[in-house]
Amino acid sequence: MVAESSLVEVDVLISVGSNIDAAANTRAGVKLLRQKYGELQLSSVVETSAVGFDGDNFLNCVVGFRTSLPAADIAEGLKDIERICGRRRVSQKFSARTLDLDLLLYGVLTLDDQGMDVPRREIEKYPFVLAPLAELMPLAKYPRAGNFFGQTYAEMWANFSRDRAGLTTVDFDWDIEDESSACDCD
Repeated sequence: MVAESSLVEVDVLISVGSNIDAAANTRAGVKLLRQKYGELQLSSVVETSAVGFDGDNFLNCVVGFRTSLPAADIAEGLKDIERICGRRRVSQKFSARTLDLDLLLYGVLTLDDQGMDVPRREIEKYPFVLAPLAELMPLAKYPRAGNFFGQTYAEMWANFSRDRAGLTTVDFDWDIEDESSACDCD
């Protein structure tokens, strides 16, 4: 485990996903992330089928920002934004969501305790996580020990052996004000 410092700014990458009023809740979630953390980098938005259950398609993207806040504070802030957007945690891991925000990366920190998994293992498993991450941070290197240690995200994506079918980049308009969102962003 690498110790985290709250004095140095690090790159933070968050995955954003929704399949309930997906466009509206994705916009609202990003708006709340911007209000809480400031300037954001945004990947393209991808659409994919639900994984692990039958449901509407998901919209997913990755959001990046720099911060000196501790990783635990970021994780708690993400849960707060999910709650504002109507997220109800249920016992099933795979279920429909108004908004799903996951801390993918916190600098080069590797953490497997305190209820946190950083970098998220989903980076290795799911194209809807890796593709947007590789778009934002193509030359950054994966810090977790294992098969992908030290590979850049671009290399990981180029060598991704799992099914990429059904992953579609969508033309997403971030500027639409949508009243259907469950989030109270104001």
